[in-house]
Amino acid sequence: MALESLKAQISLLLEEMVNQPEDQHEVQEQLREKLRELRAMGLPLPADLVELEKRLDDDFYAAGT
Repeated sequence: MALESLKAQISLLLEEMVNQPEDQHEVQEQLREKLRELRAMGLPLPADLVELEKRLDDDFYAAGT
């Protein structure tokens, strides 16, 4: 059940990133937290979310913040 809940929360966060780009940084942090939770549970992460996380990190460091 926890896995399904995390997947639903991640889906909502991705939707929020699209619909409210002004809150993107906060949503990114929440997404990273959900991915950490999946890792802590020992579950494999979907490749597309791993790629998204890498791109978010790259964008964050490229912005110099």
